[in-house]
Amino acid sequence: QVQLVESGGGLVQTGDSLRLTCAASGRTFSARTMGWFRQSPGKEREFVAVIRWNSGHSRYADFTKGRFTISRDMAKETVALQMDSLQPEDSALYYCAASRREPAPMLSDEYDWWGQGTQVTVSS
Repeated sequence: QVQLVESGGGLVQTGDSLRLTCAASGRTFSARTMGWFRQSPGKEREFVAVIRWNSGHSRYADFTKGRFTISRDMAKETVALQMDSLQPEDSALYYCAASRREPAPMLSDEYDWWGQGTQVTVSS
């Protein structure tokens, strides 16, 4: 099993930045890729970004438009999501997830372990 704990969410204003962090523990060698998803009330969970542990190769959803950056620290077994120029439509519960699959899974069903989520709220 892989345990995931997110942190860094909060209430910010339009145009502000936030940095989310996901700490992995347990059988982390089982995970090949780490992803971020988000879900707003009444909407389906959507893909945000994914990064491959060993190569650092990443992929993003179109809506991030260069505003978000995913990174990983292999020594600390953490994955971060830097979010800049936040907009009210970015408000959501953000989840960290781990997958056995490579190179860049983008569907929720492709992920094997999930964190509890961290809330991001962007006020206008």
